[in-house]
Amino acid sequence: MTLPRSSQISLDATPYYHCVSRCVRRAFLCGRDSESGRDYEHRREWIENRIQQLAGVFALDIAAFAVMSNHYHVVLYIDKKAFDKWSLTEVITRWEKLFRAPSLALRYLKGDTLDHCELEKLREVTAIWRERLIDISWFMRCLNESIARQANAEDKCTGRFWEGRFKSQALLDEKALAACMAYVDLNPIRANIAKTLEDSDYTSIQLRIRSAITAEQPKSLLPFVGDERLNMPKGLPFQLGH
Repeated sequence: MTLPRSSQISLDATPYYHCVSRCVRRAFLCGRDSESGRDYEHRREWIENRIQQLAGVFALDIAAFAVMSNHYHVVLYIDKKAFDKWSLTEVITRWEKLFRAPSLALRYLKGDTLDHCELEKLREVTAIWRERLIDISWFMRCLNESIARQANAEDKCTGRFWEGRFKSQALLDEKALAACMAYVDLNPIRANIAKTLEDSDYTSIQLRIRSAITAEQPKSLLPFVGDERLNMPKGLPFQLGH
């Protein structure tokens, strides 16, 4: 029996999770369709842009990603420490970037005085928003639904674009994390859509390589911060090599 997502996510065990979502239709709907000749390559950019946009809203950081022809991979880091510091204003502001906020929330943001009942109602609603903004399932929902709407509009059709559920895997230690990130990074090469990591478009490894040329790290990705230590800053427990 399939387990609910809530039982598969445990921050006590690990903040790192590998998620995969696959197109439900015939083939190559995120790349080039060899049978019809249609080029859907631009949809890979849709997915990359949406991943990065959502990472700026949710309490989730992107450790790695790769957008393939009919599926994508993303390795997520749940930032519980930052999440716990979010104020009521922060939660409303973030939620409003994804969904239309009710007038009560907008009044609060404008600085209007709310009575006790209104404030309690707002806290009740934003508590739900808060929990969703750290939820991997909600992140994947906001990602997949957005891409499906764009693809269906372009194809002038309706129906499912992605398989019913994304797959997720907890990465329980540094060895599992490193192996998974390498697996994600090498996907385009294994699929013969790129010959080198530098040529692997729509991947996190390409962004990291390009930034490394100037001795920087991509702002849209979780940085490498070296070996785990006391007072370690947020980031991947690996050293950035040359």
